[in-house]
Amino acid sequence: MYNPKSLKAEEFISDEEILDTLEYAEKNKHNRELIEQILEKASPKKTGRGVECAGLSHREASVLLACDIPEVTEKMYNLAREIKKAFYGNRIVMFAPLYLSNYCVNQCVYCPYHYQNREIPRKKLTQEEIIAEVTALQDMGHKRLAIESGEDPVNNPIEYILECINTIYSIKHKNGAIRRVNVNIAATTVENYRKLKDAGIGTYILFQETYHKESYERLHPAGPKHNYAYHTEAMDRAMEGGIDDVGLGVLFGLDMYKYEFAGLLMHAEHLEAVHGVGPHTISVPRVKRASDIDPNVFDNSIDDDTFAKIIACIRIAVPYTGMIISTRENETCRNKVLGLGISQISGGSRTSVGGYAGYSADERPHDTEQFDVSDQRSLDEVVKWLMDMDYIPSFCTACYREGRTGDRFMSLCKVGQIQNCCHPNALMTLQEYLEDYASPETKAVGEALIAREIHNVTNPKVKEKAIANLEAIKNGSRDFRF
Repeated sequence: MYNPKSLKAEEFISDEEILDTLEYAEKNKHNRELIEQILEKASPKKTGRGVECAGLSHREASVLLACDIPEVTEKMYNLAREIKKAFYGNRIVMFAPLYLSNYCVNQCVYCPYHYQNREIPRKKLTQEEIIAEVTALQDMGHKRLAIESGEDPVNNPIEYILECINTIYSIKHKNGAIRRVNVNIAATTVENYRKLKDAGIGTYILFQETYHKESYERLHPAGPKHNYAYHTEAMDRAMEGGIDDVGLGVLFGLDMYKYEFAGLLMHAEHLEAVHGVGPHTISVPRVKRASDIDPNVFDNSIDDDTFAKIIACIRIAVPYTGMIISTRENETCRNKVLGLGISQISGGSRTSVGGYAGYSADERPHDTEQFDVSDQRSLDEVVKWLMDMDYIPSFCTACYREGRTGDRFMSLCKVGQIQNCCHPNALMTLQEYLEDYASPETKAVGEALIAREIHNVTNPKVKEKAIANLEAIKNGSRDFRF
């Protein structure tokens, strides 16, 4: 049944293969010779083209995840850090979610938007309200958004989503502009994915929630999302519709994490086998409390140590993918996993429909939240926190606008060459943030960071140009990119 090149969900995500994998992993979790071979295979290798990593199969990675030998786990963490540095350096891309509507016809038992929830008020942003929300986000300093919406063909048809995207891109406020809109909406048709592509979206994101079909159908008892195959095959339709970059993810805590881990990597292998391009991003959300939702009713929760190990093993197995952690997680947890593979985080996030405009950094509405926000710091606080740890907060969207997407992005990323563009771009977009939005304290820390990091640009011509652009940004120019 298992066939990574198949377009049928139950063949490229084979239950039998996952169960065999988990049995194999359990049997070999103390096989030090095999584990050392796996770690050696995954280690970065210098080649004539740059730095390359072989990655791991779902079966090999599952052995690492199952291994409970403390010193081996520490080796995994060190390898994950090495791979993260080789491919993504010390950059952390910043984004924010924008919730458009919480109308939904599904009955997902873990989401407060489910249609039977009478506790939550229903709200859908008008285009005028979107202008206010995006203006507020621009005033924070955001350049990249991920738009979110419930599934409702009457209230949230594709035409509404497209109109919202057009409105978001049209808003220019002071020096602010949203340069990339990623989209997290329900599985749809090839035709609708073509429309999203034509609208200029960045990454199409869709979480599987769980790859265990029986659990999936139980967790989605009614509504279009109940259809496991249609949902699981959505990324293939998106790529058929011309979308280059797609983002995977499961909601950890719904089912057994080792099963989800194997299924997630099998999905990544499937995309690579069929389309020649794996996932642009992988997200790792965990079930959180929300209106009408008690996470304690799910008996598969994972602790922070297991969560960190999952992230490290994903980074080792799929070295080229961007990894996202949201404000579902608190500062302590985010701090722990940043070096293990995370390359994108949200900051100053609101998960309510209409949660930005009219509220101060310390205020936030809770009536339409999709989940409790654990990290409630402002964007400026998150930016300074990252820089205090020698990370570069990046507001870069250059690859998307320069056509470095899909296989063009991966061809550079897989040999570590994308840093030649990304490192100076991160510094230039950070300089924009410091000039336009940062507090005096954050600006001082950022200026010192840029002064240090500009010397890590290895290409002399790029370095010279970047220094000139940084000076131009201080004098009022904006939007330079390599």
